[in-house]
Amino acid sequence: MLQLQQSVQHWNSDQFAQVFKTELAAQDKNDLPLQQNLSYSSYVSDEPVSAVILKRHESDDCYIVDASIFYSGIIAGCSCADDPTPLDLHNEACELTFYIDRHNGQTRVEERHSEL
Repeated sequence: MLQLQQSVQHWNSDQFAQVFKTELAAQDKNDLPLQQNLSYSSYVSDEPVSAVILKRHESDDCYIVDASIFYSGIIAGCSCADDPTPLDLHNEACELTFYIDRHNGQTRVEERHSEL
């Protein structure tokens, strides 16, 4: 589970967006649903992720952040010595909703569904 304690501490400050982006980039990418959101590649690369905050609001028990996440993927070959498949990076993106617990920073992440 993600831990975004610094984001909790900066929720009401002008630095929130930068703190959130920095803290998110430092997290383990396996805690984000990136693999299942690939469109142009087959495996999430080791490149860092970046985020653009779309909307943020709060409920009684958590802070809620909707964000576009940008990352890279690769098309993995067979890893044979003579495999001609280049490891080109492909740009990927998805929209996620982060539910950040107000008290301890534990964060649940879900795929964001567009509003109608």
